[in-house]
Amino acid sequence: MAEPVQEQGDGRLAALISNVEAVRAMARAVEGTLGPKGLDTMLVGREGEVLVTNDGVTILTEMDATHPAARMVVAAARAQEQAVGDGTTTTTVMAGALLGAALEHALRGVPVARLIDGIRQGEARAEAAVRALARPLAGVGDPLLAQVARVAGRGEADIAALVTEAARLWGKGRLGQPGFCLADCVLGQPGVPGEVFPGVLISKGRMDRQQPREVRRVRALVLDDALAPVAVEEEALATEAGFRQYQENRRQFVVGLKRLLELGVNLVLCDRGIDDEAAELLTDAGVLAVQRVTMAEWQRAAEYLGARVVRRSALLRDPAELKRCLGRARRAWEEEHLEQIRLLGGAGRPMATVLVGAATPEVAAERERIARDAAAAAQAALREGVVPGGGAVELAAARAVAGLQQTVAGLSAYGVACMVEALRQPPARIAANAGLSPLEKVGEVWAAQNIGDTGSLGLDCERGVPADMWALGVVDPAAVKVEAIRTAAEIAAAILRIETVVRKKAVP
Repeated sequence: MAEPVQEQGDGRLAALISNVEAVRAMARAVEGTLGPKGLDTMLVGREGEVLVTNDGVTILTEMDATHPAARMVVAAARAQEQAVGDGTTTTTVMAGALLGAALEHALRGVPVARLIDGIRQGEARAEAAVRALARPLAGVGDPLLAQVARVAGRGEADIAALVTEAARLWGKGRLGQPGFCLADCVLGQPGVPGEVFPGVLISKGRMDRQQPREVRRVRALVLDDALAPVAVEEEALATEAGFRQYQENRRQFVVGLKRLLELGVNLVLCDRGIDDEAAELLTDAGVLAVQRVTMAEWQRAAEYLGARVVRRSALLRDPAELKRCLGRARRAWEEEHLEQIRLLGGAGRPMATVLVGAATPEVAAERERIARDAAAAAQAALREGVVPGGGAVELAAARAVAGLQQTVAGLSAYGVACMVEALRQPPARIAANAGLSPLEKVGEVWAAQNIGDTGSLGLDCERGVPADMWALGVVDPAAVKVEAIRTAAEIAAAILRIETVVRKKAVP
């Protein structure tokens, strides 16, 4: 029989103790970054490489997390980042507090099943409280949109302005479409000024310096394929029939290329490599060709150009049919010092790209992460509205859950109490990171909310007093807060259900 991985602890709770400590360690790694006064974390690689960041999901995913419970937190952080693009630090801090409080009750004899039941009830009440405080945005011109971007962008006014401008160019309709992610339109590069480009950027240069640096009245082919003849297997190539097939494939390929040129194609974006003979033909014809374009970029380019993405077999289609697959734009050119292709005046869907600059590659990468958070927050706010920040909404939800605690019968009330403690933790860490007493300041804000019966009062970190977050313009996306509560509860419930940890047998 397999032996338990953990031997220490109080009998059957040994696995729970180990797992909770692992999650709490993850929470300690990111809690110092929370709030407007949060600091950065330095991650050091095995070869001495250094990454300095304030981004919670980056810290979690780049950490050398080996404990199974810690990996569960990382997986949840990735899922939340994909769902709403922000809030992973709050989620992790809440999950750590939730499990810490639950462990204390479990050690006193409260059944884990009752704790999970109470946590789930508290989660539902907390989500309802958050949604009750939410205000919808009037549109991309709403002043609160810029405030959301500024708060999520860690106070970087220039980044908030870029993100807000990009959101206005895209429009609320496009930002609200499922599957569209504004954060994917953010690109950080060293040595460039920040700008919002009203078109699409391809982070590759032309494949040959002899090709034109710029083309106008663009007719573009977008290939989800290699621009090369259909390959013949080496074994078949050694036979006479195989060699004939190889020659026929090349002949058809050249015919297809010439057909493209007859249609006036002067821009080719290719997902994979471009054959040498094709490169020579394209260069001689004055075509700007870009190979190995990333999927996200050629998809955006195709949409912007109004092109239909095709495979190389499309080169053999009837010219009239192939012509309908081509995209168009007013201009395409290469910024040589950036190794970047820019597309302007596309015939398809309007688009914009946020270009974030910095002095060094390391700083540019961090500013790109900040801009992505701001973009994700802005998009989430447009979709589901905003709530007061500064810890206000968490404390308002905690008050609502505390009221529920009085009505829950039996031992499940302890699980509800765990949710109250978890919701108090983010504002407590905001206060601590600002150099203030967490216990004192959370108590002051809690009392102020009770007296005024308002959930918009949070902590003004500059003055150290309760203040109305709506009036200060400190707002967060409602969707991010709801997702943080939901994900923290899911992490806690999953960890609490684990009674035994055993080691899997080695794969032969």
